Amino acid sequence: MNKSCCEPPQAAPAADQDDHRQAVRGAYARVAQASDAGAGCGTGASCCGVSEDAAINTLISTRLGYSAEDLAAVPTGADMGLGCGNPRAIASLKPGEVVLDLGAGGGFDCFLAAREVGETGHVIGVDMTPDMLSKARHNARKGDYRNVEFRLGEIEHLPVADASVDVIISNCVINLSPDKAQVFADAFRVLKPGGRLAISDVVATVELPEAMRQDPALVAGCMGNASLIGDLEAMLQAAGFASVRIEPKDESREFIRDWAPGHAVTDYVVSATIEAVKPHA
Repeated sequence: MNKSCCEPPQAAPAADQDDHRQAVRGAYARVAQASDAGAGCGTGASCCGVSEDAAINTLISTRLGYSAEDLAAVPTGADMGLGCGNPRAIASLKPGEVVLDLGAGGGFDCFLAAREVGETGHVIGVDMTPDMLSKARHNARKGDYRNVEFRLGEIEHLPVADASVDVIISNCVINLSPDKAQVFADAFRVLKPGGRLAISDVVATVELPEAMRQDPALVAGCMGNASLIGDLEAMLQAAGFASVRIEPKDESREFIRDWAPGHAVTDYVVSATIEAVKPHA
């Protein structure tokens, strides 16, 4: 029997999920270590790549929707050329809000969000990779960010209190999770009533071949674990979200094709913005 279009996909067994997380954690630990050492871990054009050349990372980030002013406003090393969009562009952050960044990496989006919410606001970055967490905290000290903190944790089980966050942002990270339905369920838990999601991520426009789904490099590169848009909508609705809006960005194929040369990934995936709201009780 075919799965209903309105039924969220089933999560993988716990052992498989742990293997998945360990592989992703290892890949991003290498990214952080390579960045600290001033050496690239790949082409510098992938969402899991980093370059020793700041000009390359700047080029990548401006292609993703960040301005030169954004890039100049953060500590050197915070922009690692990671991501697949600019979630702040759809977040409409306001002074005094509490913002949570899922998969904070080196802290880039957190630091930009901190400027928008101001001294009366607060930004929490969560990352499961200790090397990334150390990098983000170091960058926060360099930039003297008083309204930003970073916590170690998995995005499926956030180290954040219930109903304590106004806005959740994330940049090409939820797609790395082996249990996206649980990510959305926990995101719903920590959001205040009326709180909102503003996410950039990679989505599948057609079902990916199994070979792509089993390729560790494509999984860690934000592509191999991409979900169909209909499946994402079903997961968000099952978690309790309303006003779900997923908008594929066809122009993203121009940079996604550089992420995995020889794999024709743009036949299957694009970047998208994902928005949703936690309804008032």
